[in-house]
Order: sequence, then structure tokens, then C-alpha cells
Amino acid sequence: MQGKYNQFTAMMAIAKASLKATFRSPSSVFFSLGFPLVFIFVFGFIGSGSGISLDIAMSKSADTTSQLYHVITSIPALHIVNKSDSDIHTDLRNGDITAIIDIKKTPGDSLSTIQLTSSNAVNPQNLQILQSILRSMLLNIEGSHFKTARIDPNPVILDGKAYKYIDFMLPGMLGFSLLGAGVFGVAFLFFNLRQQLVLKRFFSTPVKRPYIVIGEALSRVVFNITTAIIIILVGIFAFNFTLVNGFSTFIQMLILSVIGLLVFMGFGFIVSNVAKNENVIPIFSNFFTLPQLLLAGTFFQVSVFPKWMQFFCNLLPLTHFNNAMRKISFEGATIFSTWKDVGALLLWGIVLYAIAIKVFKWE
Repeated sequence: MQGKYNQFTAMMAIAKASLKATFRSPSSVFFSLGFPLVFIFVFGFIGSGSGISLDIAMSKSADTTSQLYHVITSIPALHIVNKSDSDIHTDLRNGDITAIIDIKKTPGDSLSTIQLTSSNAVNPQNLQILQSILRSMLLNIEGSHFKTARIDPNPVILDGKAYKYIDFMLPGMLGFSLLGAGVFGVAFLFFNLRQQLVLKRFFSTPVKRPYIVIGEALSRVVFNITTAIIIILVGIFAFNFTLVNGFSTFIQMLILSVIGLLVFMGFGFIVSNVAKNENVIPIFSNFFTLPQLLLAGTFFQVSVFPKWMQFFCNLLPLTHFNNAMRKISFEGATIFSTWKDVGALLLWGIVLYAIAIKVFKWE
């Protein structure tokens, strides 16, 4: 008498076979590991140790009614960050903003003083550029009142963590790797399984459908988390990538990577089911991935875009992944403390998998 069919054993056998096939695929290895590593080496060597932001904040004690205040806040080269005092000082110590600007008027003194507060996490060149912008502003302002203003030559420098370009770029490249693998990898994999009638043959076996899908998905997760580990380790040992809390931060990054990959795979499932042939898979996939590669803060901050575009940038799942990953790796946040970004990512997952289930077919 035959024993009860073990669904879990069958699922693990599918996952094992699929994982072997993935590792034997040169294209899978290159696009998931080789391609991101090329970007890391290029940008790591080019941008090693350089700052990335000229964002500023206006001090809450600055006189908001003065014309000088309005002139500074209207300078196109400066992006004003509006946050709470605690968040602004955290950003300043992390190097996310260049300086806090205060406008002081000392009783009995005819000169208004522009006081800058920065940190040693900020690229000194960015601070010098900011000072040059303000000096140029004062030289070009008309009216005797503004000619009495001056810039304090000795900015207040707070202690902070040095923010290297690799600390910004590597989380973005990790997200890009997971996005590409989740969408392109799954789309081509399940389309080929369907075209070759492998899924149909699976359907005729005692293995239940959820175990088949989970088994294939599990193989992708194992493969791409392996590549994520390699990417992070290369960043640490080759470019001194910051893991603020060491191994704990490393584990948090891997957990977020699993969440992000599973969400991105949802769109891969959709593409594999709606595509009529292999030629349209790259078109559908790029429709989802390319805008995120350019707009989700992979290579540069979302704040460089016009405000109307930032609204759409902040809707993208990769934007939330990148934001959460940078907070975890550099600021020491956890999955739970980044719940807004993780929650938005999970909401995308719910929507994508709801559509994927709706359009899923076996042949």
C-alpha cells in the first residue's frame, strides 16, 4: 500500500531542480550578479568618498518675514528640506543635507548675519559651493538693506558619520538587481515552462498547484539572495560600504531583500501570463522596470526632479525599497522602524499578486 504523497518533499525537489537550472544559466548569473557588480565597481571608483547633496534646511529661528529669507529660499540651486528639527539634525549628521541656514540680527548691529551649521559627514566641497552661492547672492542683491548682510566665515560643524557615495549607490544597485531578477527572471521562466508544457505536466501530477508555484519561486529567492550577499560583501570589502550595526544590519538588509524580491516577482508572474510570445516579454517588463531604474533614486536622489515628478517617483515600489534599504544600512533602522516604506512595498505586492492570480493560466 502506497504511503501518503508528501507535498513538501515534491515542492523541495522542484525548487532544487529549478535552482540548479538557474545557476547553469549564464544569462541569469550575468544579469543578477555580473551586471550590478560592473556598476558597483564603476561608480565605486568614480564616486568614492564624494558627497551627493546640496539640500539645505532653514533654521526655525530664522526670520521668515525678511526679504533675505525669501531670496535664499528662491535660489534654484538650493532645495529646501522641510522636516522636524530632530529629523533635520539627523539628516545633517548623516550627510543627507549640506547645511542649516540661520539669519541672525544682533541688536545694535547694522549687519544681518547668515550662519551655517553643517557636519563633518558633509562633503567639504559641497559646503564651499553653498558658501559661494550665498556670497554671489549677496553681491547681486540690490538695495542698501541687503548690502549690510554678511556670511559668518566659520560655520558650526557637528559630528556626523562620513557618508560615501557607495553608501548611497549600493542599496540602489541591490534594488535594481532584485527588480530585474524578479521581473525578467520570473517572466521568462514561467513563460517557457508554459510553452514547453512543463506546467501542464506538473498539473497532471499529484503535486498541488500552490506547491509548484512556491517551489519555483523558492529557487529564485535562494539564487537572488545569494547574489545579494555577494553584492553586499563586495561593497564592504572593496569600497568600505557602511553597515552601521554590523551583522545585525546585514541580516536586516537580507530580510528586506527577500520582501522586495517577492514583491517584484509579482509583476514577473503577470508578464509571463499576459505575454503571447517571448518577443513581447522585454517590452512589458521594461514598462515596469525602466521607469523605476531612472526615477526611484537608484543612482541619484529623487529630490533632483521637479516636485510634480517627485510625487510619481514616491509612488514606485523601488523608491520605497531604496529608502528603507538606505535607512537600514546607514542609519541603523530596522524593518519595523521603516514600516511606512515596507508597508507601501507590501501594498504593491498585494496589488500585483491579486492581478497575477487573476490572469494566471497553466497553458
